[in-house]
Amino acid sequence: MVIYVSGRAVREPWRHEFTADPKEVAQLRRMLRLRLILWGLCDHVDLAQICVSELVTNVIQHVGEGTLATLRMELNEPYLRLEVEDPDPRALPTLIAASTALESGRGMALVDAVTDHRWGVIVRGDTKVVWCELAVEPSAACGPTNGPRVTRAEAILELYGSWRLPHVRVMAGGASPLSMAATEEAAIEVMADVLHWLRARGHDPDDVLDRAQTHFEAEIGGVL
Repeated sequence: MVIYVSGRAVREPWRHEFTADPKEVAQLRRMLRLRLILWGLCDHVDLAQICVSELVTNVIQHVGEGTLATLRMELNEPYLRLEVEDPDPRALPTLIAASTALESGRGMALVDAVTDHRWGVIVRGDTKVVWCELAVEPSAACGPTNGPRVTRAEAILELYGSWRLPHVRVMAGGASPLSMAATEEAAIEVMADVLHWLRARGHDPDDVLDRAQTHFEAEIGGVL
């Protein structure tokens, strides 16, 4: 869902709880990528993935594997904000100049570099939040709101919603904020299920996602 405040695009924040484990990092990167593509922020996928990888790795290394943590993403133009919350307010991140001779501290130096120094720590009682922000361009129309692909997607989500999520309904003439939020979640579920199906059939989900994104960007670029 997108609302506009003083001419700026503001989306409903995305929040995901996870267990800090090296095996979870790839899954978090994939989920983040799907969300950013749906938000129309394809150009920010790489940098956002770098930031999240480093913030989560920081939790793994300095708080401990198996720690329950929360990833939160919020778009409030002109910045995309990423947050990782964990239950240890004492283990604060330290910025050390990046060097091939140093392993500890290089992650935050990388975050500092890619975010142009826009990062920090918020201590909230028994938890802390490490955040960073990426600059985003002002919103622009991403092509027509209708068309064969959009119509087909709405039909798929309607069918999918009636099977997996009975409360989800896509309304061609518009929808309430709640139904639109539910529809967005259904879209995530559809994409995730397709990726699972591809892997089960011996295909590379990342390769297919790359090709789909290339098609998407090419078609969007052709109508701008």
